[in-house]
Amino acid sequence: MKRLLPHPGLSAMLLIVWLLMANSITVGGIILGSLFALILPKFTEPFWPDRPRMRFRSAFLGYLAIVIFDIVVANFQVAGLILFRRNRDLRARWLVVPVELSTPEAITMLAGTISLTPGTVSSDVSADGRYLLVHALDVADEAAEVARIKSRYEARLQRIFA
Repeated sequence: MKRLLPHPGLSAMLLIVWLLMANSITVGGIILGSLFALILPKFTEPFWPDRPRMRFRSAFLGYLAIVIFDIVVANFQVAGLILFRRNRDLRARWLVVPVELSTPEAITMLAGTISLTPGTVSSDVSADGRYLLVHALDVADEAAEVARIKSRYEARLQRIFA
């Protein structure tokens, strides 16, 4: 099975994206998408020599639930800030988040999660990959916000990429 599907997650994603781009589910679309899903990962396999192992079961589903919940809550918080607080009263801060994740894929997932959550955006990763620079729209306590990012997102990503 490993020889046929060297990267099953990529194969599944390619098939789904192909069907979404085709904007219809037909037999021909499924066959062509399946061919792409089988062939492209096989050609790109040499470029993934140290592919990280991910756990897609409960750890990933829990992480996904937390991220979706945080995105919804943050949307309401940012809307409240925009509607009811003056610009000069915002406490925008740059945060330096120390990162304990070891793989570039996990660090990218952390940075993407932070940027998906309204009110925060990750803007840079240090050259050694040990620090993440994050801009937050309104932060009362910088240390508490860094601790929140590490406990809610990074700790869960460590379990997923373990």
